[in-house]
Amino acid sequence: MISRVRGTVVHRGPGFVVVEAAGVGYEVAITSRALSELPSLGEEAVIHTHLHVREDQQALYGFLSEHERNIFRVLLGASGVGPKLAMAILATLAPAELRRAVAADDVAALESVPGVGKRTAQKLILELRPRLDLGDGDLPGEAGDLAEVREALESLGFAAPEIREALRAVPSDASTEDVLQQALQALGRS
Repeated sequence: MISRVRGTVVHRGPGFVVVEAAGVGYEVAITSRALSELPSLGEEAVIHTHLHVREDQQALYGFLSEHERNIFRVLLGASGVGPKLAMAILATLAPAELRRAVAADDVAALESVPGVGKRTAQKLILELRPRLDLGDGDLPGEAGDLAEVREALESLGFAAPEIREALRAVPSDASTEDVLQQALQALGRS
């Protein structure tokens, strides 16, 4: 299995990067978030990878950290989740946001992923809860509070991507009221 590729970035495209290592160019599927954080063309990069093998295809999926790759592998273990959906989830939700959403039963956060409806989101939460490390320190307030804040912001007319960005900036140890207030302040600035 190819676990890591270290080499020179020689090409970037939508959803992939080519890294040349020891004279071999590896095409690696990568999220847009990770692609924006990669070094420029001609510079060296280290990408943690997962080799996915099917009967008709071998594909290399890349991540900037081992932790993100491990979350990808946990997602693959959920029924009905293939590599494309797992990458879409990680492109939409950072690993910490995914843990928050699962711990807080935040169906709306998972529904913001393209291709995930309400029923799939509920199923994912049930399957991922025992598999993810859900330390209490990662969650603002009690479980479910984040979902309540998201619903309140949606009722005020804010779109899901705006809400997701606003909640990223909120400290994890804030109370529900503080989370709502800080999210509103962040949304007011944008």
